[in-house]
Amino acid sequence: MDERPRVLFVCVHNAGRSQMAAALTELHGQGRIEVLSAGSEPADQVNPMAIAAMAELGIDLLDRRPKLLSSEAVRAADVVITMGCGDACPVFPGRRYLDWELDDPAGKDLATVRGIRNEINRRVLDLVQTLLDDGTAWERPASLSPD
Repeated sequence: MDERPRVLFVCVHNAGRSQMAAALTELHGQGRIEVLSAGSEPADQVNPMAIAAMAELGIDLLDRRPKLLSSEAVRAADVVITMGCGDACPVFPGRRYLDWELDDPAGKDLATVRGIRNEINRRVLDLVQTLLDDGTAWERPASLSPD
């Protein structure tokens, strides 16, 4: 069984904020965190400005596709981070929920999306440090084990 902590990032379209957060968590977690992302109303493609902003950091989002949020994804996650999806995200006992209030990059210029990306990166760094407890192995409490 995979003992890595599982994080699910959720926004409405799964095209900007959640995609950037997932990619940054993968980068900073260095394989020690399982990362998922989804949207309550997924878009057809990832936001081009999000792709451009992440490319500036050497992170390629070109092959990523928005995914529909499922109850199974929420149930599988240890931590669910919502970004403007409101009540569309199902709630299950034993999961940790965080809501990151962030501007939606949809329709924004690259300079604005860079700022959103940088704020997401700051929060992801804090999250990764919390989950990995300064590099020590993360142990899933029994109450957070998948059903």
